[in-house]
Amino acid sequence: MNSSTRPPRVAIGGFLHETNTFAPSPATLACFTEGGGAGGVFEGEAAVAALRGVNVGFAGALAYGETAGWEVIPTVWAAASPSAHVTEEAFETITGKLLAGIEAALPLAGVYLDLHGAMVTTHRDDGEGEILARVRALVGPDVPIISSLDLHANVTARMVEEADLLVSYRTYPHVDMNATGARAARALGRLIDGAARPLKAFRQAPYLLPIAWQCTDMEPAHGLYAQMEACEGDWPMSLNMGFPAADFADCGAAVTAYGDTAEVDADALMAAVVAAEPRFTGRVFGPDEAVAEAIRIARTANRPVVIADSQDNPGAGGDSDTMGMVRALRAAAADMARALPGAPGPAIGSIYDPAAAAAAHEAGVGARVRLSLGAKSRIPGDTPLETEFEVEALSDGRFVCPGPYHGGQEVQMGPSACLVLDGVRIVVVSAKAQMADQAMFRQVGIEPKEAAILCVKSSVHFRADFDPIAETILTAAAPGPMPVSPASLPWKRLRAGVRLEPLGAAYAP
Repeated sequence: MNSSTRPPRVAIGGFLHETNTFAPSPATLACFTEGGGAGGVFEGEAAVAALRGVNVGFAGALAYGETAGWEVIPTVWAAASPSAHVTEEAFETITGKLLAGIEAALPLAGVYLDLHGAMVTTHRDDGEGEILARVRALVGPDVPIISSLDLHANVTARMVEEADLLVSYRTYPHVDMNATGARAARALGRLIDGAARPLKAFRQAPYLLPIAWQCTDMEPAHGLYAQMEACEGDWPMSLNMGFPAADFADCGAAVTAYGDTAEVDADALMAAVVAAEPRFTGRVFGPDEAVAEAIRIARTANRPVVIADSQDNPGAGGDSDTMGMVRALRAAAADMARALPGAPGPAIGSIYDPAAAAAAHEAGVGARVRLSLGAKSRIPGDTPLETEFEVEALSDGRFVCPGPYHGGQEVQMGPSACLVLDGVRIVVVSAKAQMADQAMFRQVGIEPKEAAILCVKSSVHFRADFDPIAETILTAAAPGPMPVSPASLPWKRLRAGVRLEPLGAAYAP
């Protein structure tokens, strides 16, 4: 940039939601404004203060822009826990704030957006396509727009058309969200400095990829991302695994490529995705089977055995309140005591039940309190656990998550408690967020490293912080709205011919 010219003005903002259209609870405006977990709505400089340095795309783009000497204009950043559809009120209110911030900043040299890519609203199937189209209409055809996306984005042709580039996370667990924001901003800087807009190519996969087997630390995902990085040219490529619980035509994995060889690169990577189809699978345990296997392994282990309660993952639209794994742990309490004498009782987290947390706080530490715990989301096959619990510890639920996924972000889980039932320690919280950081156990006095068995309401993100302390990880299928296999969901609106799981049946409307 010439020192005599004015620094480029770049508007940045974000609006993130991962929508499970089969989930029990919608994302209302209150879900965003009240935050919960690591969400919230932050406008202008409040977004800078809340997000600087943490593991989100907005923070990475902000840091890059400041280093590059841009005049960075923060607009709004909003996020809520994954759930069912975003309501029209929430979408229009937050999108309105984003557009108002961009309009007030005109004229602009560029726009960066931190989006998820799998938002479905009550009135728009393609939430991000709609956002990008409205921003494009506002700034005009000549201003470059680049968005970072989640690895689980359900990318659409409209999104590819409206944005100059889509730049996606490359890790699951998503430990590179900040780095992806910086990578997207770097590409935006090239366009601002006069680089020609690259050619685009877009391919959609012919099958849905179960999220439990998408971990990029394991095969086949690890090898696919290595291949992508080896073949990409001057502009970033993206492989989006898709979020396979959004019932609309464009749900699923996709490849986007940019530059003079975009078509060839996209074809090569998609061919590799198709070839990898048989390997996107793994062993799934029933609840009682998972606990029995965990006890067997824990007898000779020196580290915790971790069970993923994947189907009630609040990071995939679950309400984090099903009781299947709690019941399985309780039923095996006597077996655990005999097999693991002297070991701390198993711990499970987190159960989202604000009423139970409030009752525990009212009763106080050491009290016994009768509760109807969990199952407020009324998932088929699940019922509340009605019995007496001991209140072992209490917390205000406000703490920092230093692990790789949250990256030092402060979370607010609301009034929280550790309840004990027949030796099983249960983390109860008042806000939804998946158990992706050891601090979520520690906030109520549970040291995860000392436990023989841990059960987490998460599918893969927990691995970032729990893999280093785990003897092994088991995937369990207790009741929940995010099946390990997407083939078991009641699809109605997918595009014809998509296989509902690897090597599975093709969808026929």
